[in-house]
Amino acid sequence: MIMLLIILTIPLIVVLLYYIRQSFIGKCRSDAKLDGKTIIITGSNTGIGRETAKDLAARGAKLILACRNTEKGYSAKQYIEQTTGQKEVFVQKLDLASLASVREFVKEYKDNHDSLDILINNAGVMCCPQWETEDGFDMQFGTNHLGHFLLTNLLLDMLKESPAARIINLSSLAHIAPKQLALDDLNFKKRSFNTITAYSESKLANVLFTKELAKRLKGTTVTSYAVHPGAVDTELVRYITDTWPIVRFILPLQQLVSRTLCKTSEQGAQTTIYCAVMPGIEKESGSYYSDCALKKSSPLSYDEDLATKLWDISCEMVGTSRN
Repeated sequence: MIMLLIILTIPLIVVLLYYIRQSFIGKCRSDAKLDGKTIIITGSNTGIGRETAKDLAARGAKLILACRNTEKGYSAKQYIEQTTGQKEVFVQKLDLASLASVREFVKEYKDNHDSLDILINNAGVMCCPQWETEDGFDMQFGTNHLGHFLLTNLLLDMLKESPAARIINLSSLAHIAPKQLALDDLNFKKRSFNTITAYSESKLANVLFTKELAKRLKGTTVTSYAVHPGAVDTELVRYITDTWPIVRFILPLQQLVSRTLCKTSEQGAQTTIYCAVMPGIEKESGSYYSDCALKKSSPLSYDEDLATKLWDISCEMVGTSRN
């Protein structure tokens, strides 16, 4: 009898949690137009990135979909054009796990476009096994932080020419987990590898990078923001079965829970869109947003010395000037 009650109660609890979650989801209510603006969005062939691109295209922006998988990129381009009517949607190859690919992307972009107003560093990888990037960096730190760090720095000259440019870095609530950042072993050459630690540290790096950018860009027309999109049902967890094969046995349950309790990609894109279009947030440059509202990031993320050291180490890793 007790077991029967538990079985009958579980669906009710799930439904209740679903409606509670819905009531707390932020939505960007700005009707700002983006005619004449040019935007790069990494990882925009699927999930949050694609929904962000669709919204910004509907506002009139010219879009560059920076994707590792260009086949999916062209599929996203077709979807965006059909749903918004915007025809200035371009696909360009970008593999953030390769510094050479990042440099090639920037060169091609500058050869074909004369301006940049918004850079959205959306792409990411989560909870993969201990893989390395083409350049020998931990896959999560290399893709989530270093690839975007180099991309941003190589595009700063164009962003500074915009009358009001914005850089948006997608982070995660997971950035609160690290109590320290192992600056001497960011690629797990000495430490025992833990995929959750690697992901959390890469997301903390995103927030520290955002804050350091704001400090260095003070007095320019460029502002920066870090975003936590929330728990979103996307392909971000696609490598989870490579890390923990046992998850395959409960994958249908995990997928059911994700579809029920997690945000949709459209809902997950709202805070990114908010930071891209909302007027008046320039004074909050370097801040952290979630559910379309300013939030406090982790105590460690406010360590200015740590942010500067991470910047310098990142410059050494990707081979750029510290300026």
